[in-house]
Amino acid sequence: MDQLHRKNASPRGQTRHRLKAVLKAGIVCGLAGVMQMAAGSAAQACSVALVLAMDSSASVDAREHQLQIKGLADAFLDPDVVNAIEVVGGIYVTAFEWSGRYQQVEQLSWRFINNGATASAASNTLRQAGRGYTEFPTALGYALGHAAVLMKRAPAHCSRKVIDVAGDGINNDGFGPDSAYKAFDFNGVTVNGLVIAGPDSVPVDYYFAEVIRGPGAFVEVAGTYDDYAEAMKRKLIREIIGNGLASAD
Repeated sequence: MDQLHRKNASPRGQTRHRLKAVLKAGIVCGLAGVMQMAAGSAAQACSVALVLAMDSSASVDAREHQLQIKGLADAFLDPDVVNAIEVVGGIYVTAFEWSGRYQQVEQLSWRFINNGATASAASNTLRQAGRGYTEFPTALGYALGHAAVLMKRAPAHCSRKVIDVAGDGINNDGFGPDSAYKAFDFNGVTVNGLVIAGPDSVPVDYYFAEVIRGPGAFVEVAGTYDDYAEAMKRKLIREIIGNGLASAD
């Protein structure tokens, strides 16, 4: 034992020991680098970060609110939507309802959806979301500002950033969309609209003129709240697949 101890303590033994330590450190650093590269690749692989903003202002009654919630939840169960999600390799999604200046309520926190199971889980969460407020006006500029803040908090870097705003009227409380676009960071963000048209074209014209913004931005129109589910399905597919389809007529 004493001879073995002296052997290990010899300069040659110490050199071998140091060499092993260096090799071990190199392996650890190498693995860390590989993991960082993998993480970076996964982040780059994210196709789209999508913020969904749903109108719950005073102009939306209880039945209409339920049609919106059910329509959005059902859209994530639709085979065509799920297929689009799988084709692009998955998307990050969050959702909130909005009305007055400070009335924004989370419906779905940021999550990654990449297949039928994760889409179904998101659908269930949305379906159970209760309504936050019923009596506030339409603060669309504040809703856009809130959406921009949420987009900055996306868990991963995605190739595209899209805000999806649904509503049935024009801004009538606080600053409007133009001020929101000046005050918040919308760099690289596309803002699309889903408008419930109603008896006149004012909301549709307003969304085209004041709301949509960025590359490939478009407005999807639902004639009434009964058409909301189909309009949302069409809109999600266009947003998930990308700007080539989104800019098509």
